[in-house]
Amino acid sequence: MAKIGRYEIIEELGNGEMASVYLARDPFIKREVAIKVLAYELTQDSLFLDFFYQEAEAIASLEHPTIVPIYDFGLHGIQPYIVMRYMPNGSLERRLKRRGLNRQELCDLMGRVAEGLDEAHTLGIVHRDVKPSNILFNQSYDAFLTDFGLAKFTSRKTGLTGALLVGTPEYMSPEQAQRLSVDGRSDVYSLGVILYLILTGRHPFRHKTASRIASAHVSAPVPSVRSVIPELPAMWDEIIGRAMAKTPDGRYDTALALARDVAYATRGQWHLRTVA
Repeated sequence: MAKIGRYEIIEELGNGEMASVYLARDPFIKREVAIKVLAYELTQDSLFLDFFYQEAEAIASLEHPTIVPIYDFGLHGIQPYIVMRYMPNGSLERRLKRRGLNRQELCDLMGRVAEGLDEAHTLGIVHRDVKPSNILFNQSYDAFLTDFGLAKFTSRKTGLTGALLVGTPEYMSPEQAQRLSVDGRSDVYSLGVILYLILTGRHPFRHKTASRIASAHVSAPVPSVRSVIPELPAMWDEIIGRAMAKTPDGRYDTALALARDVAYATRGQWHLRTVA
């Protein structure tokens, strides 16, 4: 049986350009875990090594009940790996492909993800890659935020990513697309994009190239959710418009402020909201 450290590999859960993720069994305490291993070809690249070690540091420093926890860290040959809690019910991306979310599921999802993001922001950590594939569900379908590999520690001035377009084009904030400095409101923008996707079943900006998508986030008006789903109440356009404002100062100050308005809207209590 193939092993990574002491962990017995069961199957590959997924792989990308930066890393592969495996389902494994810890024989010592007899539980299933997820192991993220940096791609072999990137082990000589100091930038990607920094991203990987930074992810382990970010998760370890957070220790929040809505963030996938880290159990262990080690080296498999020259490849670093992170051992995390296994989330058996997959990602929000996979769930949205099968079906949408009902009102209560939407409230629960937004509330939990917002709690994790605001905790990270309080500690000076900006996720920078909030998207459906980085929101996972445990056995009870509670949502957890994962993948802090691109996280930005706002207290540091490393200069490592200044020339890079960091993030996923479909979900990145205008300031990310322009390679400007970011704070927690950049993640709020990304959460707004996810909300748009949940409500309409499509991304707000759809183009064939990453550069055109990024450009649309910077300059194109936020499309109305009602232009896609006419029966949606007008309040959703107000919420999306504020979450996805082009400048950080125009957005919700915190992710929880956005989640609260989502909760008010889904429960028919929109008149109770407090908008600064």
